[in-house]
Amino acid sequence: MSAVSKVGATRDPARVTRAAWLIGLGVLLLALPHLIYPVLALDILAWGLFAVAFDLLFGFSGLLSFGHAAFWGTSAYLTAFLLGHGQSVPVAIAGGTLGALALAVPVAFLSVRSSGIYFSMITLAFAQMVSFLALQWTDLTGGENGLQGFARPSLLGLDFSDAQLRYYVCLVLFALGFGVAYRAVRSPFGQAQQAVRDSEQRAQSVGYNPARFKFTAFLLSAGLAGLAGAMYTFGHGVVSLEVVNWRTSGEVVMMTLLGGTTTLFGPVIGAGLVLLLRDVLTTANLPVGIVTGVVFVLVVLFFRRGVVGTLQHWRRRR
Repeated sequence: MSAVSKVGATRDPARVTRAAWLIGLGVLLLALPHLIYPVLALDILAWGLFAVAFDLLFGFSGLLSFGHAAFWGTSAYLTAFLLGHGQSVPVAIAGGTLGALALAVPVAFLSVRSSGIYFSMITLAFAQMVSFLALQWTDLTGGENGLQGFARPSLLGLDFSDAQLRYYVCLVLFALGFGVAYRAVRSPFGQAQQAVRDSEQRAQSVGYNPARFKFTAFLLSAGLAGLAGAMYTFGHGVVSLEVVNWRTSGEVVMMTLLGGTTTLFGPVIGAGLVLLLRDVLTTANLPVGIVTGVVFVLVVLFFRRGVVGTLQHWRRRR
């Protein structure tokens, strides 16, 4: 067998596994609004993309952000504001995403100069400033009342008052965002990004600029988080201060860890598990925070790589 054939044979199992995950995830998401409430299914899409965006920064760059709610919330508010002023759905979603990306530029420029807990605290501080502005800038955000009652104008004959239609529109956006993330981590940029995560000094010695890669990864992560926030607003038709609350940043961290970092599929699964568990507990009138916390502790103790990461590890061992 030639060297090329040996390399191909070695890579085939990994490719088959990724293809199986992609196909399985695609089939599940296509059927999801027929299995559960369409609004809950749309939440899984939005939070799943939000978690994927966070994983790009945390899992693949080694930067733990406690302030990603700032980008999710900024996009959510801008999308609602544009829809409330008569803009079309594509314009509003694009405007919200670009707004989150614009906010990320100064935040990334200042925060990537630090690392570890200092980076986390800087991102948290920026997120708290955004939360304060959302509370005080009532002309734009509605303050404590939030924004609600804005229209979602029909486009090309599509009536966005139908929850299932909104879900499938968001599924297209999710596929676009997930495709960007998937391509980024498998590209030379993604490989260099992981090299910087593993050892900045070693990456710098072979010619990489760690600060530049961190800055780019931060912008990519914030942009996808903004797209997810716009999807959330489009799906719900209401925005409240909850979208910029620090707890939102904490929830996306939990979802990513539950599903498994550096897997891309894991954060989506983690988001689905958390939201489905919350829905079941709320229906059964059980304490959501306590039960979710116990589940999170058990996963961290016995599935340290997350659900998807642990499954992949078991398969490699076999």
